[in-house]
Amino acid sequence: MTDLVPPPSTSGKGLLERVEDALLPLINLVFLLLMFFIVAGQLTNEPLPELPGTETTREQQSPEADLMVRADGQWLVEGSPQNRDRLLSVLPAPDATQPLKIAADQSLTMADLEELLRVLERGGYSDVLLLTEPQA
Repeated sequence: MTDLVPPPSTSGKGLLERVEDALLPLINLVFLLLMFFIVAGQLTNEPLPELPGTETTREQQSPEADLMVRADGQWLVEGSPQNRDRLLSVLPAPDATQPLKIAADQSLTMADLEELLRVLERGGYSDVLLLTEPQA
């Protein structure tokens, strides 16, 4: 009958030494992969190109808004301040295909924004687009 357990190795090495010998190629492979990625990651010194939405491109672009609202509640159309009575006459006519674009200051209160939206609703604007800036 054959033995189910193989006979002990006759190489003279203990179990711990045989496990260490089996792990050595794996350790070498991991070390070589680490060195490869370190070298491959530093092959170029050229900076990345400017991506859309970065600080420099955002500073160059002004918002394409029909109406700008400042933090103090002042309404600007094409840079000139407007009051409640004149606002609807200087804005583009309400259009179902093109919403009215509003750029509001981030510190504008909701009460001021609600007042503006009520004036626009009475003027026939049913579709309004509020422009926002991403957090830096």
